[in-house]
Amino acid sequence: MIKALRGMKDILDKRFLKIFDTAREVAENYGYSYIETPILEETKLFKRSVGESSDIVNKEMYEFIDKGGNDVCLRPEGTAGVVRSFIEHKFDKAGIPKRFWYFGPMFRYERPQKGRFREFHQFGIESFGEESVYEDINIISLASEIFDKLNINYTLKINSLGCEKCMPNYKEKLVKFLNQHKENLCEDCQRRINQNPIRTLDCKNQTCQAILKDAPKITDNLCQQCQSDFEKLKSGLKNLEINYEVDKHLVRGLDYYTKTTFEFISNEIGSQSAIAGGGRYDKLVEFLGGKPTAGVGFAIGVERILDLVKIEDKREGIYMGAMIEEAIPYIQKEAKKLRKNKKIFVEVKPKSLKAHLKAADKGMYKKALIVGEDELKNNTFFEKEL
Repeated sequence: MIKALRGMKDILDKRFLKIFDTAREVAENYGYSYIETPILEETKLFKRSVGESSDIVNKEMYEFIDKGGNDVCLRPEGTAGVVRSFIEHKFDKAGIPKRFWYFGPMFRYERPQKGRFREFHQFGIESFGEESVYEDINIISLASEIFDKLNINYTLKINSLGCEKCMPNYKEKLVKFLNQHKENLCEDCQRRINQNPIRTLDCKNQTCQAILKDAPKITDNLCQQCQSDFEKLKSGLKNLEINYEVDKHLVRGLDYYTKTTFEFISNEIGSQSAIAGGGRYDKLVEFLGGKPTAGVGFAIGVERILDLVKIEDKREGIYMGAMIEEAIPYIQKEAKKLRKNKKIFVEVKPKSLKAHLKAADKGMYKKALIVGEDELKNNTFFEKEL
């Protein structure tokens, strides 16, 4: 028997659709438009955007050479593809803010565990062309509204990574600290000292975490503009009554973030507690060859929140069945009329009245319409509320 590949699963859960419908509705209410990018992209897109120092690029990409000799990979995240599309369609040259939402599968070759698979799905938001920190607040508000509508409890964590003015000085202090403790850091963190020292703050190794508690904090080294923006961010969230915590070690797992970073955390899904995350990436469009354009966005891990979403089983729709084969064309024709504004299921196999009612009850239908010999003669139905 052929089975699905490890870490990849069939989707049979209607909660999946509830998440999609809810997130789409909220995004469109905020003025966002739909975008769908290819699942397969050039590998260099992710190496240049996500960053050589990230675990995604170093360990997790589904990368291969195709029949045309191209180095390609299955997309591990959504932002890079949307940025590539933004540039390719010359939106960067228009100078007009563009806002997109997307929903689809991503792929990372990692150890499958609860809420984390090799094929997983994300709902994402990307906003281009708006430098104001108030756009960051809008973005966070959008995410929080999705979780509120899904009745998911969360903790919001925020931080600032500074900008090209304050980051170099901070990196210098951090590298000095890391080199003092280099021998006790894990292999990944030792490599990151030269590649991207900021990423060490995201390390999950307990020994590294203990050492890094005393590391310099970026929020203590922000320039005047970044500090002002961070204060506006906190004030704006308070204004919208969105509770938050400042996490000075929050850097996210991708290299393209600058200034605002944030994560939504759930305490109800075990150790993998991040259910959404994002931030600002003002240099990414330019880095990938486009005109300098501000950017900010986030992604929600659908499988991460699946068990947190509740759906009330309720009876809905109509079950239609025939007791004799001759009645099947009649119920199909009547079903077509009724289906214009109702959920209608037609059973195409003749059954006894008892069997039909049992099937309708099991299917959680609100009503059963059954046609036997007498009903067919009179163009009527045996009707029963369930």
